Amino acid sequence: MASSSSSSSSSCIIIFFYALLLIQFCGGRKIVEKNQKIVHNKENHINIYGKNDLDDLDPALNVFFHVNDLYSGKKMPIYFAVNDPSTTPRLLTREQSDSIPFSSSKLSYLLKLISLANGSPQALAMQQTLKQCELEATPGETRFCASSLESMLDLTRGIMGMVKLKALTTNIHNLSNTLLQEYTFLKEPLEINVSNMVACHTMAYPYVVYYCHGQKGYNRVFEISLGGENGNIVDAIAVCHMDTSNWDSDHVAFRVLGVQPGSSPVCHFLPADNIVWIPSP
Repeated sequence: MASSSSSSSSSCIIIFFYALLLIQFCGGRKIVEKNQKIVHNKENHINIYGKNDLDDLDPALNVFFHVNDLYSGKKMPIYFAVNDPSTTPRLLTREQSDSIPFSSSKLSYLLKLISLANGSPQALAMQQTLKQCELEATPGETRFCASSLESMLDLTRGIMGMVKLKALTTNIHNLSNTLLQEYTFLKEPLEINVSNMVACHTMAYPYVVYYCHGQKGYNRVFEISLGGENGNIVDAIAVCHMDTSNWDSDHVAFRVLGVQPGSSPVCHFLPADNIVWIPSP
């Protein structure tokens, strides 16, 4: 009976995981860009953005800006991805998440379950996500990965305390297929004064995985109303990292902005599927 139950449970995991794979990889979401550079840097972070060469900027990197750009009327090219809600994967329940191994040591097992070849783009994306999630935090930083809302909330409260949480996200209105276009700051950016925050970013995986991290007192959060040259309106969330002295000198943000570690804050817009958690007043 135990063997039958174990076999049944394994079969359910296979079917469930394979269904998630089809939704993610066949739904049109690209998880590994051609010529994408992946580097390990000194701050224990795997940087999955890059340039094909110094003169060929990946359009998706048009999210970084300087803190002195925060004023009404500022114009800049910004990249906002568009995800089709009908094919965008959702967070798992805690029960579903707990039933699937999530570890680099289990990668070969997972690839066999879903018939993915080692070295394939999907397998490499899974490998990098697992490595990112297993890196140790740098001094003064907290980080974790979550694939269920319950675990995300529990781990965020473990960092911020048992407080009521508020989720901040970028809201895109009537965005066309023009992912990169010039936007204008429609009014003065609104700073949200918080002493603590946790930012969560989606990672490349067969189901939704968030990589979350935060540093006390090192960040500023802004709400920014943007108007695109094509008539698009975006209510964006942006984060400014005020102390970059411990960041790797090869971090892509420095190359995009032309600055050095510790010489200037680094600000960036959040994609629509990212979340910033702050204490709710």
